[in-house]
Amino acid sequence: MNPVVDAVEGAFRIVFTLVFSPLLRNWYNRWGATSAEVSLALPGDQDVPQPAMGYTRDITIQSPVSEVWRWIVQIGQGRGGFYSYDVLENLAGCQIHSADRVRPELQVLGVGDAVRLGKEGYPLFRVTEIIPEEALVLRAADPKTGEIAAFSDSMPDASAPTVWGFYLRPVDDTASRLIVRQRLYHASKWPFALMWRIVEPINFVMERKMLFTIKHHAEADYPAGK
Repeated sequence: MNPVVDAVEGAFRIVFTLVFSPLLRNWYNRWGATSAEVSLALPGDQDVPQPAMGYTRDITIQSPVSEVWRWIVQIGQGRGGFYSYDVLENLAGCQIHSADRVRPELQVLGVGDAVRLGKEGYPLFRVTEIIPEEALVLRAADPKTGEIAAFSDSMPDASAPTVWGFYLRPVDDTASRLIVRQRLYHASKWPFALMWRIVEPINFVMERKMLFTIKHHAEADYPAGK
């Protein structure tokens, strides 16, 4: 699809989801997930043991975990991008250019490495745990220092811990379940909550596109019956 047409579709989905967010919130916060997957304990949960907000989303991919992992491990600005609506991300100055192929030079990622959402000064995450072909756990870091703040109940909302995890589970030898979970903690009641209620629908539309694109690429790399 033409990137501009794709972006227009994405913008429409964002507006629709924002407008109807009160009705759609429970649905998009567990989009594609079973009740068992929503309650499943996953790596990284311990970093935000009592989240104020969060979600668990899932998608089935007709490709083994080894193929899907190659697309997950190269995410990030300045890396493989996020496979979402690049045009919309770049309107916000993120400078995202999503890869349409697996890039061998981006297949190495380790604990402490940065996964940026945009150019220098934009939000970023750091890898806190990585289990090849199973789990990639990211935790939000300070955009100015690049450091992860030590957890404290009194920490300001701007530094509040956020964990973003990608998890792979084999369905069988030729199919996988990709689980994406985010957990957020904040000390105050309404300022952060209000901001997240605006960000949350946008996040869903962008991440849904990401999951479908990963599915498309991984399945194209591993045709059914291969």
